[in-house]
Amino acid sequence: MKVVLLSGGGGGARFARGLEAALAPGELTVVGNVGDDLEILGVHVSPDLDSLLYTLGGLIDSERGWGRAGETWNALEAATTWGGADWFRLGDRDIGLHLVRTEELKAGRPLSAVTEELSRRASLATRILPATDDRLRTHVATPAGRFPFQEWFVGRRHADDVEAVDIEGAATARPAPGVVEALADADAIVVAPSNPYLSIGPILAVAAIRGALVQRTARCVAVSPIVGGAAVTGPLARMLTHMAGGTTPAHVARCYAGLIDALVIDESDAPAVAGAELVVTRTLMSDRTAEQRLAEVVLETACG
Repeated sequence: MKVVLLSGGGGGARFARGLEAALAPGELTVVGNVGDDLEILGVHVSPDLDSLLYTLGGLIDSERGWGRAGETWNALEAATTWGGADWFRLGDRDIGLHLVRTEELKAGRPLSAVTEELSRRASLATRILPATDDRLRTHVATPAGRFPFQEWFVGRRHADDVEAVDIEGAATARPAPGVVEALADADAIVVAPSNPYLSIGPILAVAAIRGALVQRTARCVAVSPIVGGAAVTGPLARMLTHMAGGTTPAHVARCYAGLIDALVIDESDAPAVAGAELVVTRTLMSDRTAEQRLAEVVLETACG
């Protein structure tokens, strides 16, 4: 069975771990968001790809939900002493990965090739593909101005309401090698419980990826990131309320109009009506067992 997952970081990475547990080794391909990428202190950081790499590789700090376990912060503290930026937290172990990625990118290797090599070194069975090798950067428009995603999300702690999201580079971005082919060959396509605007939106902003979803032959199932009308973490509930008019399953489904066949929602959000088939289950991924149970429901829906 070939399954393709569109994912951001955080919850998307945990759901990817659940899918990996429910599938045979090598059956899962994850297309990861790169709209969050940034260059800071001289290194190229791919936060969502890193969350996937760390989570699937058993390296994630499970308490924080991001970054490496057993992290220390000596390099960042030293950089701050010398006047470097400290608003984006880079741990010592994390910096090691970013140094290698940055060196490879400067040598002319595409991000997809670098990600494949990093995944091999982490002994991953799952294939991680960046949505594109081209520069893609998410910006948000707020009452306080327009900001790059990480500056708004981390630097300003996403305190500003988002009025619009625009993806710099989307007009010319091409899918990374293997992305369109994976979607065309998939037996099932899944959209992770990630922010539709900030995590999945940049992936779908690549025209050929959206086109591949429109032309798919496999069923496409999305998992709602809303539980009980609220976001588990982050600013999604505020964004949906402000940009879509509410936080019901119908508002989530509208973000994927024409792209999904079914939406899996939490039992706390039922009963509901949406523009897609609805499947009700427990979607809160409180532990590994819950992750796998949700993945199995989604796979059953996708293959049903």
